Amino acid sequence: MAPRIGVVTFPGSLDDHDALRAVRVAGAEAVALWHGSDSLDGVDAVVLPGGFSYGDYLRCGAIARFAPVMDEVVRAAGEGMPVLGICNGFQILCEAHLLPGALIRNDVRTFVCRDQGLRVESTDTTWTSRFEVGQQIEIVLKNGEGGFVADAETLARLEGEGRVVFRYTGGNPNGSMNDIAGICNDRGNVVGLMPHPEHNVDPLTGPTLDGRPIFESVLDFLAARV
Repeated sequence: MAPRIGVVTFPGSLDDHDALRAVRVAGAEAVALWHGSDSLDGVDAVVLPGGFSYGDYLRCGAIARFAPVMDEVVRAAGEGMPVLGICNGFQILCEAHLLPGALIRNDVRTFVCRDQGLRVESTDTTWTSRFEVGQQIEIVLKNGEGGFVADAETLARLEGEGRVVFRYTGGNPNGSMNDIAGICNDRGNVVGLMPHPEHNVDPLTGPTLDGRPIFESVLDFLAARV
């Protein structure tokens, strides 16, 4: 029986169906979850997709963090469930304090949309085991508030504990500190990244298939746990 991976839709989400398709391409059962639900419907992992969420006019992810489903996401993540936050989902994870730091407006003050080079910094997470450390990949990037920031102590901890998962190469697109494109929690089951791997799972929609290993890695983890 295929693992069940849930994708949460928030009001304003625009990449939820892309994420659902990426889950299916990887070989899992894709389960649509609604932000107003207080149940995760028995899924094995959760994806918070990219796009926009209600309340972003206050601070990206600030209001979505209080959606009823997020109480369950926080609880499940604390018990070890794999959780992936993409773009706005990354912002929500930071607002929910499942990940440290915050995402702010791009330093170039414009929306950035391009194929972005990344370097894989860690494979010790539930979402990155199929990569190799140092591997160069290319993933679609599209954000207006994608600059990762944190205080000096938090940055030092992330770097020292190997919790930077992806780093920008070929130029920093949004002013993220230390060229950080993605991070994880100390357990490695929660990962947030600003680029959109769900757009790089099919040659019809992306120049590479470099997003597939992210969704396939979590299947390896779930299979080994059975």
